Amino acid sequence: MPIIKAAIKHLRQSEKHRKANRLFKEKLKTAIKDIVKLAKDKNKSEYEKRLPEVVSLIDKAAKKNLLHKNNAARKKSALSRFLKA
Repeated sequence: MPIIKAAIKHLRQSEKHRKANRLFKEKLKTAIKDIVKLAKDKNKSEYEKRLPEVVSLIDKAAKKNLLHKNNAARKKSALSRFLKA
């Protein structure tokens, strides 16, 4: 355990950030799973409606450094390819 006051504060902050990041990543992964399931069920109208929401979540994750920008781009590209297929 840290002894220095600033280190104690940093520990509290990092724990808070870790929890928030985990919640966000869970939300993102669930959204991606749901939209992939829609694609496999051939529900095109619902897929088109949900795609911008999921892409927005991916962009936010990349902005927060939860995903690397190339990883985010790859995920968005794969989701848009589902739409064409």
